[in-house]
Amino acid sequence: MSAVEFHFDFGSPNAYLSHLVIPDIEKRTGAKFQYVPILLGGIFKLAGNRSPAEAFAGIKNKPEYERLEMSRFLRRHGITRFKLNPFFPVNTLMLMRGAVAAQTLGIFERYVEEVYRHMWADPKKMDDPAVLRAALDESGLPTAKLFELVQSQDVKDRLMASTQSSFERGTFGSPTFFVGDEIFFGKDRLRDVEDEIKAQQAK
Repeated sequence: MSAVEFHFDFGSPNAYLSHLVIPDIEKRTGAKFQYVPILLGGIFKLAGNRSPAEAFAGIKNKPEYERLEMSRFLRRHGITRFKLNPFFPVNTLMLMRGAVAAQTLGIFERYVEEVYRHMWADPKKMDDPAVLRAALDESGLPTAKLFELVQSQDVKDRLMASTQSSFERGTFGSPTFFVGDEIFFGKDRLRDVEDEIKAQQAK
């Protein structure tokens, strides 16, 4: 079975919603998703892309339709722990470097779970260093060590390399999924991701 990857940035609400659905896909397929931290701002710069809020500003009906699709997704998957972050968009540079640092410390899964909670379940202004420190402390994470590591050149370089590699494989936004070499974009492609996992397992 080829690797199944989830390329994510905490700043994307759709990546968070995907994160909530992934465990069910893992249970049904037996596949384990590899979480790959990328910097969405870096991806946008490399791809010449813009956030939907910016790209579709002023377009009639599309924002309303996107909200409708999101409400359908929430109902379909029984998601109740989600609130739009009132501070959106949030600069995620420190958060994504923190994810790389958390990999180093062996606390990646817990870090991802907690930062997502602070972003989209109990939303806070997570690009404010004081707010971020308080949130990490509340979650019982090693705040001082994480803040130290995010300033290290190794962590900065690893996030940059991950972002560049993701872009070179075809990424232009988050969430992006890879099943082997097959690329899928957006939470609404999760059913296609699951179908591809099953198809590759059947080979």
